[in-house]
Amino acid sequence: MNPAPTIEQRFQQCATAVQGLLTAVQRLQQAAEMLQTDPVEGSEWYQLLRQKLAPQLGQSAFLVAAVVGGTNIGKSVIFNHLAGSRASAVSPLASGTRHPTCLLPVGFQQQHSLQALFPDFQLRPWGTAEQTLQESEQHLLFWRESPDLPDSLLLLDTPDIDSDARTNWLRADAVRRSADVLIAVLTQQKYNDAAVKEFFRRAAREGRTVIVIFNQVLLPEDEPYWPIWLQTFCDETGLRPETVYLAPADRRAAESLQLPFFERRHACCAEAGLDVDPTRPVSPAQHLAKLRFAEIRLKTLQGSLNEILHPERGAGGWLRRLQRASEGLQASAERLAQGGLIQVRGWPVPPAVVAAQLLQEWWGSRRTGWARSITSAYTALNETLLWPVRAARKALQNAPAVPPMEDYARREWAVIVSVVEDVFQRLQGLADSGSPLIQARLHSLLEPALRGRLLEQLRVAHAATDLQLELRQVVEQQMKTAEAASPEVFRLCRHANNLSAAVRPVTSVVLFSLGFGPAGDLVAPLLGQAAAAAMVHAAVDVAGGATAAIAGEAAVAAAAGSGAGLLQAWFHQLQASFAARRGAWLAEFLKRELLGDLPDELQRVAGLSRSDEFRAVQQYLQQLAG
Repeated sequence: MNPAPTIEQRFQQCATAVQGLLTAVQRLQQAAEMLQTDPVEGSEWYQLLRQKLAPQLGQSAFLVAAVVGGTNIGKSVIFNHLAGSRASAVSPLASGTRHPTCLLPVGFQQQHSLQALFPDFQLRPWGTAEQTLQESEQHLLFWRESPDLPDSLLLLDTPDIDSDARTNWLRADAVRRSADVLIAVLTQQKYNDAAVKEFFRRAAREGRTVIVIFNQVLLPEDEPYWPIWLQTFCDETGLRPETVYLAPADRRAAESLQLPFFERRHACCAEAGLDVDPTRPVSPAQHLAKLRFAEIRLKTLQGSLNEILHPERGAGGWLRRLQRASEGLQASAERLAQGGLIQVRGWPVPPAVVAAQLLQEWWGSRRTGWARSITSAYTALNETLLWPVRAARKALQNAPAVPPMEDYARREWAVIVSVVEDVFQRLQGLADSGSPLIQARLHSLLEPALRGRLLEQLRVAHAATDLQLELRQVVEQQMKTAEAASPEVFRLCRHANNLSAAVRPVTSVVLFSLGFGPAGDLVAPLLGQAAAAAMVHAAVDVAGGATAAIAGEAAVAAAAGSGAGLLQAWFHQLQASFAARRGAWLAEFLKRELLGDLPDELQRVAGLSRSDEFRAVQQYLQQLAG
């Protein structure tokens, strides 16, 4: 049986899980960007994870004590007394500390990273007290070493927590998350302000140790009143202060660092039962030095961890909100998955005459020696014999014949326009019935100007396409594929192709004398392009063999049997492959120029709760909760 892990081992396991959780949360937030939920950076639990637990968990015990409070209540005076020197600027007027200042024990930075403790600040060496009063949009933190501090205590002065300047709130909140001990400076006027109470409510939820100092009190006149102020403050914030001090209103003593502090006890204090001498001045600095560092640090870290694990305010609540937002996209994602946003239907097949011609050229390129010579001579003879016939046919036509590939390009463009209109209708339907997240994402895609620009881009790209070259490439690719799939059939066809070269002149002369012309040229207008090219031209040139000398080319096409059927199937597959290639070109163009990564993102985000990133966060939370 394995022994139970020691406290140090459990602490290290917790530190490892916290680091893993931070990384997992950041990855999940990136994956969930499309959901447009509130950024995780704005949540209190995440800032505690990033600013408190991740940099401090697992390190040796040290305390970060921060002097906090409202405007013009003497925080810097208290800070200077705790530091034992005039470290921070003090004035009879409100000095307005705008940036936190930090005193470090000598040698602290050799063992710890100050930047890791205060990740939201830009660190600056602290030379003069007035540096902290400068205006700056940057979040600065001034630091210097102090030989008067205990080895494991950091002391901070902070901006006002109730200032009109929002940047002061942000800086004070960042210090609060990094701190273990808060020295709450209150006065008769500044113990019940809304901003002050909200600040300390968060501190109470996070398990911070708090020492209350009522400053600028009149003694003995205020002796009956401070318990009322303290009780109200504790009731409103949920705090149980470690102890309470009273500091009298004495400017000269404050400026000369001679201000006396009188310790008090109250029922709402953590150590309410201890007796104190109300007349003897004490040193809060000595109190800080005697704090149980390890115990307080553990309490603070546990408080921060509890906030992260809180079912509503913590990471679990964030996961549920992400899941609900993700499920809101599920219907839209399913519509895309079932039918697809880009549906290319009715794409025209290429002209059979052109496809057959390219197919014949491909076979011709496979002939060798005497077969190639006979075929070349025969082709030249065809051109000579058929020239009068072509001329007569053109003279009988009322309008010039449109070249087959030009006619195909027109038909293809009509389909392109139809597909684009269909895509925009689908986008509009998706926006109308989808979630607000989808509507916001699709709004820019549905602008009429974008549709016009897209069609113009398509027109230019379509006009620049060499359709005949693409068809030739498809012929070569499909024939190579067919040859690899049926090598025996192709060997027979190649043999027949060479034999047909020997008998072809005889057959063609016979057919020409009967008025049909070689290779189906005159038959094409009567039978139609598909029949002429697929049955006459392809069957005779590819599979005719020696039988052409007896039956003629047309008879060969009719009697080719299963061989002709196979070739016809290849031919139709070739046409379909070209149409599919052109349709895929349009789909890819629309995806790239119009949709971008939207379909993929939608599918990914709709399944976010099943993603590795989501499960990783859940697993780390379970480890920390256990």
